[in-house]
This record gives sequence, structure tokens and C-alpha cells, in this order.
Amino acid sequence: MNLLTATKRPRTAEPGKAPRRPPLIRRVLRRPAGAVSLCWLALLTAATLAALLITRYGPLDQDLGHVLAGPTSDHLLGTDNLGRDLLSRVLFGGRSTLLAVGEALVVFLLIGVTAGLASGFLGGWVDWLTVRTADLLFALPGIVIVLVVLSVFPGNLHAAMITFGALGSPGIIRILRSQTLGIREELYVAAAKVAGLTRAQILRRHILPRLISTVIVQAALFAAIVVTVQAGLGFLGLGAQPPNPSWGGLVADASQAIDRAPWMLVPTGVPLVLTVTALALLGDAVRDAAVEGWSVSKLAAAGAAPPAAAASPTEQADAPDAFALEVSDAVAAPPADVPDDTALLSVRNLSIAIGGIPVVQGVSFDISAGETVGMVGESGCGKSVTSLGILGLVPGGGQITGGQVLFDGTDLVGSADALAGVRGTGIAYVSQEPMVALDPAFAVGRQLAEAVRRHRRCDRRTARARVTELLSMVNIPDPEGVARRYPHQLSGGMAQRVAIALALAGEPKLLIADEPTTALDVTVQAEILALLHTLQAETGMAVLLVTHDWGVVADLCHRSVVMYAGQVVEQADVEQMFTRPLHPYTAGLLAANPHLAAEGEPLPTIAGTVPAPRDWPLGCRFAARCDLADESCTTRPVPLTEPAPDRLTRCVHSPRLLLEGTRP
Repeated sequence: MNLLTATKRPRTAEPGKAPRRPPLIRRVLRRPAGAVSLCWLALLTAATLAALLITRYGPLDQDLGHVLAGPTSDHLLGTDNLGRDLLSRVLFGGRSTLLAVGEALVVFLLIGVTAGLASGFLGGWVDWLTVRTADLLFALPGIVIVLVVLSVFPGNLHAAMITFGALGSPGIIRILRSQTLGIREELYVAAAKVAGLTRAQILRRHILPRLISTVIVQAALFAAIVVTVQAGLGFLGLGAQPPNPSWGGLVADASQAIDRAPWMLVPTGVPLVLTVTALALLGDAVRDAAVEGWSVSKLAAAGAAPPAAAASPTEQADAPDAFALEVSDAVAAPPADVPDDTALLSVRNLSIAIGGIPVVQGVSFDISAGETVGMVGESGCGKSVTSLGILGLVPGGGQITGGQVLFDGTDLVGSADALAGVRGTGIAYVSQEPMVALDPAFAVGRQLAEAVRRHRRCDRRTARARVTELLSMVNIPDPEGVARRYPHQLSGGMAQRVAIALALAGEPKLLIADEPTTALDVTVQAEILALLHTLQAETGMAVLLVTHDWGVVADLCHRSVVMYAGQVVEQADVEQMFTRPLHPYTAGLLAANPHLAAEGEPLPTIAGTVPAPRDWPLGCRFAARCDLADESCTTRPVPLTEPAPDRLTRCVHSPRLLLEGTRP
């Protein structure tokens, strides 16, 4: 059964357009608490900056005829114990408060955001050093240190606020580190790496925008604390020195005259209380607005199609959850240890471990220019881990523990510069879940333009034209309109086309497609496969197609690599593998192909499951499920042999299978 001819009717209808998500500031202003808080803070800032225009008196001008007076036409908020205008002193005192908040916030955000992002994204020694430093700062008594600074620099509120900002940064460092650790595992971040973006570009354009609401919330809450601390220092006489006004100093003056002029506490204390309250409410409003912006139910209610359930691009079974048995170093290497100089990609003895546990061992295969190679196997066999390992993107913090990955003669293993040089332009990647391969915070056109400008070094107008061209290449109707949409406004098939366009932005020589049709319905599957076939013919790029569908292999691939339990068990041309498989596992997979099932008869299956890495036996890893298994299969590791020209298999019974001409 040919998947490419399963349907003749192309699916080109556009999905219904969903309303564009309102920006964060608009969602905040729709909330009464957020609108009132922002209005108060804006009014306060404007009033303090325009204090000379609002009041007729300076903060030090005295009117001894009106001491401790209440509100009058001359003094709208009354006067203090020296006849100074309270409105003027509140406004001018607000300047020192806002300056203190600004200084502390700049230090707080500069240290917190930089260290939090670097710690979560880079990991390793950067993460270790950042976390240990943050723990140390957490243990220090912040107020006591601020008082010590003021004792060394008397009256220097600038030094005090800078110190307080640094001492407060560990809180936001921990929060941003935690969120960055999760975001860096998102598939769209991996797609950005594959597209060739630098670490700084990924942090600035794809991770930081996801954290903006968190940063604003933390900044608002910290600003409220700074206002309180600055007022407390002024109340103790450690802030602005008399007769210069400060909110804390005004409250102290009012407390001394409370028995004679209780009104004085109102104009001096109310702005302080309202400012702290407004900052706290603003943090809550931003948090709620952010939740609304990312809520699937809200998007669906607005008419947008919710994204499909996220599936990990690397098969979950590939990542073990327990300790593995140690496998003997005697595992035989493939017959050809020497890389093929004529191949575009030559993988030799590639071994990968996750959490110290081997999940891929001794994988070797070649891909020539313009060739399509299918990698087949059940879930948990290591296909996705192998394909991501080629790009240096091993999931779960895993590492390549051995072997070579030569692309155009350059070994990519352990070379960050070599990987950066081939990602996007040499090798591109398309995942099985397009909805999570695109950054939900940006329109798809902007994401494509980012990749185009990264590789072509062109201006914005040229990049936009190239984006339209790429979307047209993948058969998207109305490319200009689609470029303005966000990922959640696209259907699954449309999103996969956009992901393919993103992969083509750097004009790669090799495309790795990891089950690109798994999340799509049958009709769209046929369209995507036909698209890949057409693009390969037009561009001449090679393709590594990870799949479990033999129909896809038969339609698109020249050669096939079969993997089982982290090993390659068979390699051959597709026609030879279909007509004469030389490994019982391959024969079992072919027999279980639903496209070959007879109507009314049960579908043949392979009993058992793929063993977890902790259960890998010393001998043949398929022996427990194989009808041909005997003692020779289980007593020692089974090497990969060449029983016939251009045929590789990991089976001791391959001569027998070759003679019998076993067919599924």
C-alpha cells in the first residue's frame, strides 16, 4: 500500500483565523487592580518629576505663621512643625524614594536576570557557581549589611540601595534558573539551536520573552520592599539628612507631632501605603494576565485551536529511569570502523549515555549526498536519541561517550564550534511535534525571518521576501497571511509545513526528520511525505528519516537502518530488506506492517517489549523475543557482520536466514 497515493484530494483549506492575543500591558489594564495600580504609579512619578510646577513652595521654604496647619488654599496638604508645605515635601521626598527604587531595581534585575538565565541555560560549572553564590547571599542578613554600609558611608543612600539590590537578587536568580531549566528543554529551543542561532540570541529572543511576566512580577514585589526599607531608613534618620525631605523622615516628624496635629500623618503616610499597595497589586495583576495569556482554555474560548498534546521529540523509553547493567567492553564493533570519506555523513561507533546509563551503543551508518536513509525500530530502541546525538542535542543532560560523527569530513563530537558551523546550514532538524517546535510567543514569520537573517546576513526586507518564498516552497496558501499568525493559530499540518520551512531556511545539505507525520492525520501525512519527496528532488539534500512505518520507508528511502535496544541490528537497501531480511527482528517488524495485513485476520505481532537499558543482556538483546534463539545467542555479545555484499546484520543465524531467503 503506497502512502503517497492514499488520497488524491489535497488538503489546502486554511484553518479559521483566531483573534490575536492581546499584549501583556493591555491584559493588565483590563483588570481593575492593575489599571488603578498603574495609574497611581504613573501619577506619582509624573507629580514628583513636575513638583516645581505643581507647588508654589520649595521643600525648605518656611511659613512660620502657619505651623502645623491643616489644609488651606495656600497649603493644600497643610504644613509641618516648621511651617514647611507638606505637599512640596511629599513630592520632593518622593524623588529620593523613586531614585532609591530605581537604583535597587537596576542592580536587582541586572544581577538576577543575567545570573538566572546563565545558570539555567548553560548549566555545568556556571550553574554550580551561581547557585552556591546565591545560597551564600541568602544566608547574609540583608538589613544588617545595609546598616553597616550606612555606617561606613554615612547618609549615602545610593550605596545602601545598590547593596540592597545585590543582596535581594538571589530570589529572582532561583526563580529564573528554575524556569529556564524547563524552557531550555522545549523543542523550539532545540530547533533554534539547529537553525544555527547563538546562545545569546536564543536567550534574548526565545527564553527571556517567556520570562518577562515573571521578571515584572518579581520586580514589582521587590520595589515594594525597597520603598518600605527606604522609608524605614528615613524614619531612623539614616536616609536623606534633615532638612532634606524623605517619606520616612516625614513619617518620623508626623509621629512626633501626632498629639498636636494628627492630620500631618495622613499626607505623609498615605502616599507610602498607597505606593507599596499599588506595587503589590501590580505584581498580582501581571501574574494573572500572564496566566491568561498562556492558558489553552482561554485561547480556545477566543476561537483559537489549542495546540496538540506535547509529545517528547525523543522517545521517552530512550531515557532510562533506573540503573543499567554494565555491558562488557567486548561488544564487537561494526565491520567498517574507518569512516567513509565519500559519504556526506559518516557515523562510527556512536555511543550515548543519559545519567551515566548507556542508551545507544556502537551505532554506525553512512548517508551519501542526496540519499534518503530510513531509521526503523520500536519506541525505546534509541532512534531519536541517535538522531539528536548527531546534532549534539542529547536529551536529559545526556552525553556522547564514544564514537565519531563526521559531516563533510569534520568530526562534530565534542566540538561546539563545528556543531555551530553545521547547524542550520549543514544539518537541519524536523521533529514529530510541530506545535512545540515553534516558539509560541512569536508569529511564525518572525521566527522564519530570524533564521534567514542568521544565515544570509540580509536586511529585514530581504528576509521577509525569503520567508514568503520558504512558505510557498512548502505549499502553504496565503504565505503572507500565515507569516503573521502565531503557532496556536495553525493546524497541525500547517505547523509542520512551517517547521519544514524553518529547517530549509539555511539551505541544509542533510535534513533529519524525526517521525514528521506521527501527530498528523492520514491525509496530512500523505501531503507531508509528498512534500519531503518533492523538496529533496528540488534541493538535492540528503534525508535521515526516523520512523516506525515501513510504508514510509518503502516510498521514500533508498536504504534502511534497523535499531533495537540501542544497537544497529541490520542495514541494507530497502528492496533487499523487504525481500530478504537477515535479522529476526526485522522480519518480525515487516510481518507486523499493518499495510500488509489481510482483511479479517489478526495482525502478527512480536511478543514482549524492548528491554530497558538496565535489563540489556550480555548476548543478543532480541533473544528473549526470538523464536530462533539458542545458547549461542546468549553466551556472548553478537557482533555486526556482513553475510552478503552491502548487507550488515547482528545475528548468529544470518547464514541460515540468507540461505532460506526468509520473508515476512
